[in-house]
Amino acid sequence: MERIWLKQYPPGVPADIEPTQYASLVDLLEESFAKFADRKAFICMDKAISYRDLDQMSLALAAYLQGRGLQRGARVAIMMPNVLQYPVATAAVLRAGFAVVNVNPLYTPRELEHQLKDSGAEAVIVLENFAHTVEQVIAKTPVKHVIVASMGDLLGFKGVIVNLVVRRVKKMVPAWSLPGAVSFNDALAAGRGQTFNKPKLSPGDVAFLQYTGGTTGVSKGATLLHRNIVANVLQNDAWLQPALASPPHVDQLMIVCALPLYHIFALTACYLLAVRAGGCNLLIPNPRDIAGFVKELAKYQVNSFPAVNTLYNGLMHHPDFKKLDFSKLKISNGGGMAVQRPVAEQWKAVTGCFIAEGYGLSETSPTLTCNPATTTEFSGSIGIPVPSTWVSIRDDDGNEVPLGQPGEICAKGPQVMSGYWNRPEETAKVMTADGYFRTGDIGVMDEKGYTKIVDRKKDMILVSGFNVYPNEIEEVIASHPGVLECAVIGVPDSGSGEAVKAFVVKKDPNLTAEDVIKFCREQLTGYKVPKQIEFRADLPKTNVGKILRRELRDEKKAQAA
Repeated sequence: MERIWLKQYPPGVPADIEPTQYASLVDLLEESFAKFADRKAFICMDKAISYRDLDQMSLALAAYLQGRGLQRGARVAIMMPNVLQYPVATAAVLRAGFAVVNVNPLYTPRELEHQLKDSGAEAVIVLENFAHTVEQVIAKTPVKHVIVASMGDLLGFKGVIVNLVVRRVKKMVPAWSLPGAVSFNDALAAGRGQTFNKPKLSPGDVAFLQYTGGTTGVSKGATLLHRNIVANVLQNDAWLQPALASPPHVDQLMIVCALPLYHIFALTACYLLAVRAGGCNLLIPNPRDIAGFVKELAKYQVNSFPAVNTLYNGLMHHPDFKKLDFSKLKISNGGGMAVQRPVAEQWKAVTGCFIAEGYGLSETSPTLTCNPATTTEFSGSIGIPVPSTWVSIRDDDGNEVPLGQPGEICAKGPQVMSGYWNRPEETAKVMTADGYFRTGDIGVMDEKGYTKIVDRKKDMILVSGFNVYPNEIEEVIASHPGVLECAVIGVPDSGSGEAVKAFVVKKDPNLTAEDVIKFCREQLTGYKVPKQIEFRADLPKTNVGKILRRELRDEKKAQAA
């Protein structure tokens, strides 16, 4: 279709980017390492490392990895939260000519075994807090080399104290035994004495395997090539320029990195985008510790704050959050799940910055669409396609639907994956004949090119033949002053086939089910109003804080059985 959305681009944002200006992601990284050598690159627990530090340490670790006998293209798993070792390890694996397999450190042994076997990972770099999980499965995987990091690595003398607290006081490191494992610092030291052989990488080499789809079945590795990641970094960089150029002036961009770096959102929108811009990432190892998070934010004036709706919401309910100085905050990007109007409006009231909601998937590196970074109002949409991206709303037969009509969001661009790792049949299912990726999300595009997500196909509820989308109902319930957060699913109903059920976490302890239903009746047509309300202390979430409707559905099915 014609790119009708280009007319909505802010001045200075190009219609297209040129990803071929870099032969690989490594070329982009090394350019910044040299250009910004004296700048801080990452801060964690008050310790900063510079771009020069990142360059030297990643080169040493790359030499060490090459010395293990791994062949070009080998997969290396990284299993860590947001600590300084993560960016060092990632850059090292890429510079050595290998591919990064990002692993959620909270995985169960079953989940970890699947990912290590499916990816064919031959090495793993893991924080010692999670080494016991590796121990339980390593014999059943192709892994031959293990590097174990401790929380205090790279923290200097403070690291000794941190390790003591983590191991002895908080007892956060379960006992583990991995014969032959090497410590992170020992690997760095050994690598400094070894020869590094710089590989000649190409745009078509694999950079990352991002596993996805675990919520709908067996987890699949989205194969992201160097050209895919380079493209999305350049797309995001171009998109943010108008906001970065606007007042107030900042000497160096500081990005809050609370989302986990092993997740594609933070990997691209925090780590890689900051490196491209010569910015600094403020790493938050445990964003669930809201009190600790707020204390950390009080030390810095941040300029960019990517997050998910639940994290924005959780922060604003901490009593000290309103005391923070956000006078230098330029950009707030929401993704991973729908940003709800009450949250966006409260965030603007507290920080002075609107949340620019965007949209993407692991399969798309991730960004496909975004609201302009200089947005001054909440639109309720996921914005417009970023440069060099085409979006098409299609029916089940692959035909484009008229503007204003719902259909599956399909996308094409240089950031779209090459396919699922070793799963050609799965890849074929999500690609159209003309090269568009089928997202599985239902959306509506307006005449300006803005798209609003209606819902996931599989989350749609069918009430007496009417399509009901949980997102709409959740936004209404979330706007009730007595509600902290909520989730909506469909449950079997003898009269209507399915009925709407809402799970609610209270902000007001006196809130009743009748209060919620009455509130919904005032704003929703009858068949959309929840028939059942269940109050919970909390809701199941993914590692980035996205509420898992699937777990709630599975729980209800099990109870019914």
